[in-house]
Amino acid sequence: MEFVARKNDLLRELQLFQGIVERKNTIPILANVLMEAKGDEVRFSATDLEVGLRSKCKASVTKPGSITLPAKKFYEIVRSLPDTDIRVAEDKSGVKVAADRFDSRMQTLPKEDFPTLPESGGAPTVGLSPVSMKEMVSKTQFAITGEDTRYFLNGALFVLRPDSMSLVATDGHRLALVNVKRDGNPSANGDENKAILPKKTLGELGRLLGEGDGDISYERGENHLFFTVGDRMLISRMIDGQFPAYERVIPKGNDKHIEFERDRLTNAVKRVALLSNERSRAVKFQIDRGKVDITSSSPELGEAKETLPVEYSGGEMQICFNAQYVLDFLSAVTTDVVALELKDEVSQAVMTPVGAEGYDYTYVIMPMRV
Repeated sequence: MEFVARKNDLLRELQLFQGIVERKNTIPILANVLMEAKGDEVRFSATDLEVGLRSKCKASVTKPGSITLPAKKFYEIVRSLPDTDIRVAEDKSGVKVAADRFDSRMQTLPKEDFPTLPESGGAPTVGLSPVSMKEMVSKTQFAITGEDTRYFLNGALFVLRPDSMSLVATDGHRLALVNVKRDGNPSANGDENKAILPKKTLGELGRLLGEGDGDISYERGENHLFFTVGDRMLISRMIDGQFPAYERVIPKGNDKHIEFERDRLTNAVKRVALLSNERSRAVKFQIDRGKVDITSSSPELGEAKETLPVEYSGGEMQICFNAQYVLDFLSAVTTDVVALELKDEVSQAVMTPVGAEGYDYTYVIMPMRV
């Protein structure tokens, strides 16, 4: 196999594979990217057996064929080269990667060892808005746990309806839910279509959406999901399990409503959290008429307090949160004002953006007992 491609074209595609390949895998071939050169393009594939990616770039192919190369090392070499044409050629002793006055030879692994990626094409595809999907991913992915033994919590639930779609994630201490309206192209049977997406899938989908433009087409196979963004296809295994009944977690009777300027609340929580207990990251909201005191204390570090003026005329109360959970929400929203809705100091609180975001976003956060 032999082809020549522009550095920037190669680099753009190889960069997208860096999150897919596994560095510490017991199966060596999974650290490699499969490259297939044919016609006027090179096609790339990589997988960790849970998430896979296919993409392609333009190339001048002199000898069609396919090889595998270590994805990270090949990317690092391409990235370090000047902005020029890069030649990749296979011979008996390995794979030659050359450009300008640079010459290298890399070891390859047999392409026959590379796993076959699942194929799409069996089920109807649905067009999704890339802007909406990007927002949904950024507003929920931080709430997914990474190590929960309840493996269905290691992903987010994607619900597709004819007129709307939702993405919901929870780690048992907080829950992030985004609803977005859809128009046109309802799912084939008009019913709800649910799938649990692994955390890694969401991260890679977010990265693809940051790169590509145009619509996304979504297809649900028997065990896999296929997201096509431009010339790239993300293939994900579905998490098999029953996602918790998240609707029941969202409290309905929170009668205390306080609005904050988002930036002021963010800065206050960040400052006060500096002297919070390093393990619990607990900050206390002491709510009174016309003000909220945000406080923290730790025997080893000391204590801190910041007062925020608010419009509130209800009874005095206090509630304690993990500072990081509050900051995650505040960094995910874009409105200038956010609302906190409470019932008492032991029930779930709800945070929402105030104003037009175009999305229905609900963040449920469990209080801490300190």
